[in-house]
Amino acid sequence: MSTTNPIIEIVNVVASAVLGQKLDLNDIQKKFPDVEYHPDTFPGAVFRLKNPKSSTLLFSTGKMVNTGTRSEESAVKAVNTVVVKLRKGKIKIKKDAVVTIQNIVSSINLGRHIHLERAARMLPRSMYEPEQFPGVIHRMVDPKTVILLFASGKLVCTGAKTESDVYRSVNNLHSMLEEKGLMIYD
Repeated sequence: MSTTNPIIEIVNVVASAVLGQKLDLNDIQKKFPDVEYHPDTFPGAVFRLKNPKSSTLLFSTGKMVNTGTRSEESAVKAVNTVVVKLRKGKIKIKKDAVVTIQNIVSSINLGRHIHLERAARMLPRSMYEPEQFPGVIHRMVDPKTVILLFASGKLVCTGAKTESDVYRSVNNLHSMLEEKGLMIYD
């Protein structure tokens, strides 16, 4: 029974930010023609960046939501880059944005198949309804995350607030799977 370390890849970081002031989204769209703003269908404007590649939703309340980066650091950088660009475009931004990481989504490959039915029975806080969804939904308490387990040995971890939470969740689950003999070794 040879053990392999899981391969963990962060695929999306969602960050919210607060500017503490109102934004005139019509003015922003005039000064930045690439910004998408269609108030009749969605109340936010979409500000896309090439580096770091991401999208930031801007709301008139001064709140922002950034998605698409692959690290906490890149998410913060993306929000700050949008603020700098707005200032350069003569949009008055009084304070720097206060950024909070809301969710980190990662993709994991354990390199081994998983016995899903047994995993659903033996792992606490797990649910498996194969007619509705092909994976086991496992809710972790500490750190508070949700991990989707698939028979292929692929996992999706969501709900983490820090990158270290992702690694702790995956490593805790990997240990439980090994201890309970839930992985298939060729």
